[in-house]
Amino acid sequence: MIIQTAFIGDAVLATGLSEKLHAFFPNAQIDFLVRKGNESLFSNHPFLHKVLIWNKKQSKYKNLLQLLIQIRSNKYDTIINVQRFAATGFLTAFSNAKEKIGFNKNPFSFLFTKKIKHIVSNGSHALHEIERNHQLIQSFTDDNAAKPKLYPSQNDIDAVAAYKSQPYICIAPASVWFTKQFPKERWVEFINQLPSSPTIYLLGAPGDKDLCDDILTASKNSSIINLSGKLNYLQSAALMKDAVMNYVNDSAPMHFASAANANVTAVYCSTVPAFGFGPLSDNSYVVEIAEKLDCRPCGLHGYKACPLGHFNCAFHIKTDQLLVVLKSL
Repeated sequence: MIIQTAFIGDAVLATGLSEKLHAFFPNAQIDFLVRKGNESLFSNHPFLHKVLIWNKKQSKYKNLLQLLIQIRSNKYDTIINVQRFAATGFLTAFSNAKEKIGFNKNPFSFLFTKKIKHIVSNGSHALHEIERNHQLIQSFTDDNAAKPKLYPSQNDIDAVAAYKSQPYICIAPASVWFTKQFPKERWVEFINQLPSSPTIYLLGAPGDKDLCDDILTASKNSSIINLSGKLNYLQSAALMKDAVMNYVNDSAPMHFASAANANVTAVYCSTVPAFGFGPLSDNSYVVEIAEKLDCRPCGLHGYKACPLGHFNCAFHIKTDQLLVVLKSL
């Protein structure tokens, strides 16, 4: 079993482990533990046996204990814990699995059978998250990390087929963290400089609808369609797969693009690709401020507001930096 109960982008990246494990152990039963809300990522997955779900928002610790009982009854040979937090460390340590693998920074790692040093990437030592995760299974697979992959069903593919009748661009303008999100007015400025063709699809969760509506209303481009809240995760990935370009923040849609090997341009504001969460598609681009800022990066995950109040790491990105990508295609 693989454990990754963090945010959706983290769960997507952890699918690289299931890809590699299935390649080396095609007859093995592989289960995946995720937080409630992320389970739909694995609907109709061709080689996952079971998806376990931890409801962290309601009766968090009661559900954790019930989950431990279920895990122990499954009698796993190996538990692979991608996270460094106590709750999943507790599940791993007391799982009764023959082999318990996780990172050394987990508070319960002293009870693991194997602990791997967790390395945070920086400018001089750039290690992608899929490479960090792969270190957990490297000793019994190989030295090459597998890319993440999602498996939209035929129904998911059919659900977005009508949107693919002509060339299109996808833009996912939102992020959970404000300082990871390219400003709304800058998205509008960029869209206004795009040609009237191809079609532009705005993607996002239901909670992103207002942001996308604001962008659509403020834009002068007549070829925009707001699809936020209308597509599930796998349908979004299926649509992104064939886009001329997908414009995203350092957020979950970037990892959807990686999992679909879709053309992608990732806009980085307060964070940097060197942290290890950059795009993995064959045709991928990174857009960030050209000048060096002493305050950037200001944190690994971003903030609800710019700590210094100016948000220069976003506002100093030039629209031409986003446009030049299209000109190169």
